[in-house]
Amino acid sequence: MSRFITSESVSEGHPDKMADQISDAILDEFLRRDKNSKVACETLTTTGLVFLSGEISSEAFVDVQSKARQVIREIGYTKEEYKFAADSCAVISTIHEQSPDINQGVVRDKPLEQGAGDQGMMFGYANKDTEDFMPLPIVLAHQLVHELAQIRKEKKQMKYLRPDSKSQVTIEYDDNNKPVAVNTIVVSTQHDEDVDVKQIEQDIRKILIPRVIALQKCDKTKDLFKADYKLFVNPTGKFVIGGPNGDTGLTGRKIIVDTYGGRGSHGGGAFSGKDSSKVDRSAAYAVRHVAKNMVAAGVCDEVSVQVAYAIGVAQPVGLFVDTYNTSHVKDKKGNIMSDGEIAEKILKLFDLRPYSIIKRFGLKNPIFRPTASYGHFGRTPYKKQVEFIENNKSIMKEVEFYTWEKLDYVDKIKKEFAL
Repeated sequence: MSRFITSESVSEGHPDKMADQISDAILDEFLRRDKNSKVACETLTTTGLVFLSGEISSEAFVDVQSKARQVIREIGYTKEEYKFAADSCAVISTIHEQSPDINQGVVRDKPLEQGAGDQGMMFGYANKDTEDFMPLPIVLAHQLVHELAQIRKEKKQMKYLRPDSKSQVTIEYDDNNKPVAVNTIVVSTQHDEDVDVKQIEQDIRKILIPRVIALQKCDKTKDLFKADYKLFVNPTGKFVIGGPNGDTGLTGRKIIVDTYGGRGSHGGGAFSGKDSSKVDRSAAYAVRHVAKNMVAAGVCDEVSVQVAYAIGVAQPVGLFVDTYNTSHVKDKKGNIMSDGEIAEKILKLFDLRPYSIIKRFGLKNPIFRPTASYGHFGRTPYKKQVEFIENNKSIMKEVEFYTWEKLDYVDKIKKEFAL
């Protein structure tokens, strides 16, 4: 019997995603100047106003108001007719210093003893839907809004597009948990006043969706777009008022969009605006890395990895692995290995102490703003020259992005599990 699984995404111009990008851009600016900055930056956006708050301890100074305006400008809110524009909105900051009570548990004389910046549980997930070991519904949902933004910025087609948009994709799966068809696509996009909704629907079908189909690396995925899929475009009929003028935006309000689109589980902690001492972010990256490498190595076809921490304590208080009965590894007696036994072996291979995670993935580098739209996972790692400010001088260094997506533990896992 068929199952239907749905995920949504939002564009970089969505007010919540704008808040995430501002928070992460401010984080990057502090890390650019002081790699040991402790940052927890929250952003609120509404009509004509950006409000910055949170706790930051750093040796650096950053003009946070100017950085917020730069992000807004790059996203595309530059016209007064949007009733929210980079150069005219008010930007208010009430950022203050991090609590010393938290700092004493995070900063230690011996780096490996660095404690977790908070308590909580984080989840990593991977499956075999795509070559990036991500669930297909969230991948397609991200691609729809990303390509829509690219079309808007190219200014060659669909010139009526405005920055705010959302997507939703429903995939039909068979009894073997394999995707068999794209069932429903929903696209809602902000637009100029003088365009007809029928024109938008036609352009989505003839321009946007073919671009998304062309992005698919696998012909099997392309074949899922059958002629009878349902398409809903701007179902309310009109979407002129959008962005912060249409809806208040807050940092951390799109945590399912940021992760796996509802597949697997989520511990509840947001990512953006937090430096890597906060395990909400760094440990979530670490267990995604674990899960992806496990599936790529052939341990299982699907897996959820949960890790939990106590504030101020370096070692995780627990690790839970769920392979959803898809495990392919056996114990010494030839029986399918239990998930508990798998978890014990994973703990031998992966050091999940905060300091080790930060060092392994280079999380003190200014690499976070790109993560704040179109998902933190399933992205391709790349290297880029990035500016650092040292002794008031600009220095360019090569930095690697999305390191937690690397398949660099596959051989180690295969050896440990005799695969």
